[in-house]
Parts: sequence; structure tokens; C-alpha cells
Amino acid sequence: MDDTVKIDVENYKELMKRYIETKDEQSLYEVEQVSKSFIKNHILPDEIVNMHIQALAELYPSLSEDIQSSMNFLLEAMIAYGIAHQEYQMLREKQSELKSEISVAASMQETLLGTIKPEIEGLDIGVISVPAHQMNGDYHHFVKGSDGSLGIAMADVIGKGIPAALCMSMIKYAMDSYPEEAMEPRAILKNLNRVVERNVDPSMFITMCYAQYIPSEHTLRYASAGHEPRFYYNAEKDIFEEMETKGLVLGVTPDADYGQYELNIHKNDLVIMLTDGVTECRDGDRFIESEEVLSVIRQYAHLPAQEMVNQVFKYFERLQNFELRDDFTLLILRREV
Repeated sequence: MDDTVKIDVENYKELMKRYIETKDEQSLYEVEQVSKSFIKNHILPDEIVNMHIQALAELYPSLSEDIQSSMNFLLEAMIAYGIAHQEYQMLREKQSELKSEISVAASMQETLLGTIKPEIEGLDIGVISVPAHQMNGDYHHFVKGSDGSLGIAMADVIGKGIPAALCMSMIKYAMDSYPEEAMEPRAILKNLNRVVERNVDPSMFITMCYAQYIPSEHTLRYASAGHEPRFYYNAEKDIFEEMETKGLVLGVTPDADYGQYELNIHKNDLVIMLTDGVTECRDGDRFIESEEVLSVIRQYAHLPAQEMVNQVFKYFERLQNFELRDDFTLLILRREV
């Protein structure tokens, strides 16, 4: 026992004696300061109780046996409490370390998977991606071709946290390794499927869609690997249509093939790409329907694309009492001319 603790023990005894004799509130204040010193010096509760028992024995050697027994009972309770409290503190420290590591990983993920929304003449682009927790299991990426084309990738890992982030990093860097002439949607998915099948645990699946917009032709080519339905808004007819897609999620079988589809985009038409964090939002215990998502998009369709996706997110964030149950990613393209 170091000198500081010895002094605190003596102070405790004197303060206890003074309080018992005088009921002096100043003694209560001073013992609070002694308690803080005990905490600082990592004195456990059972040690304080034992010290209290010894002080009582010195001050009142004729204490009844019943009182002494009750104090011994308290000491045993505090020993158990002290052990549990130490374990709790260790768990808190480990949790704090884990949170710090996840925070670093989330920052690295943001850096590694960051993408810049490109400027494409005649095309208005809006995108928002908000993780439900620190790590984002959704991924989106823009690839601007030298011919003026725009590639758009969107993916969702079935599984969250750091493993999901690592999968997304692998997807991004695999895509970056492909030559520009091999960036057709079906070829992208076929190549990525082989990468995922060879390198990702079979219990983890990745859904993905890849689209390529050709401004000179006003054409969108796209393919899907089990990803959420995409939607097309036909401005002339004022209707939303689900874009046809078929394809297995990435990594199920090494020889999967993916169909490629084509869509002509006219002035003021919208292309809507999203993850299941949008279509599986809940209103209480009720899952919302796709029609409700489209209705909300229609409500804000008069706004610029970025403001549109921001407002749609805010709507569903409010609907879920500001507690996202899943990562939320929404991307909207509008042809302006």
C-alpha cells in the first residue's frame, strides 16, 4: 500500500469517527474526495468495505456479533461485485478498442471506395449512400470513359461490417484493373463473378448491377447480378417501369453468364438505381412497397437530381424514426437535353 493510500485510509477512519459522533455534513463532503482518490488508485469495493470493518473494530471493539456478521456478509457481496466490476471494465475497454478500430476501418473504407460524381453534359446525376452503422455494406462507383460514356456500378454485400468492406475494396480494385474496352456491363459482371467465386467465403454473397450510359446515343446498357430492381421513368407517358434484369448473385458458380439489356433514354426521363435498404424500409412493422418508393420520388421529381435523392432519403429517414435498419443507397439519372 503506497503512502497516498495509507493517508486516505487514515482520513477515512477519522472522517467516519467524526461523522458518527457529530453527524457533520462536512465529513460527507470530505469522504467523497477520499472516494475519488480510491478510484484513482484502483482500490476495489471489497477493500473499502474491509477497511471500514477494521475501522469499526478499532472504534467500537464491543460491537455486537450480529453487526459484525452483517459486515462480513457485506464484504463477501463486495468481493463478488468487485470481480464482476473488473470483468465489466475489461469488456468496456475491449469494446472501446474495437470501436476505435472500426472507426479507422470506416475512414479507410471511405478513402478506398470514394468515387467522384462526374459531370456529363446533358445528364443530371444525384446519388446518396448512407450506412446504417459505421461500415457501409453498399457500394457505388462511377467510371468515365475516354469516349464520353459513363459506367455506373452499384453493389450490396449480404453481410455487413469489416468483411463487407473488404469485399467492396476487392470489387473496386478488380474493376479498376479491367481495360476500358472490356467495360461492357455483361463482361464486367462475368469477370467479377469469377473474382468473387474464387476469393470470397461461400456464406457471403454480393448483388450488383452495372450500367453504361452512352451520351452520343442516349442509350443505357445494363446487366444485373441478383440486384434490386431498377426503375425507368418515361416522361412522355408519365409512368414508372421496372427495368428487365436477370442474373445470379456474384460468386454462386464460376461459369455464370449475364444478360445485357438496352434502353433508350429521352429528355426528362429518369433512371433509378438503388439497394434493398431503400425498398426494405419499414413503417413500424410494415415493409413499404416499391410503389411507395416511386411515389415519393415522383413527389420530388421537379427538383435537381441531387436534391431529389436527398429529399427522398430524408423522407424515409423520418419514416424510420431516424434509425436506419440497413444501408441506404439511391442513384438517379435524368436526361436534360
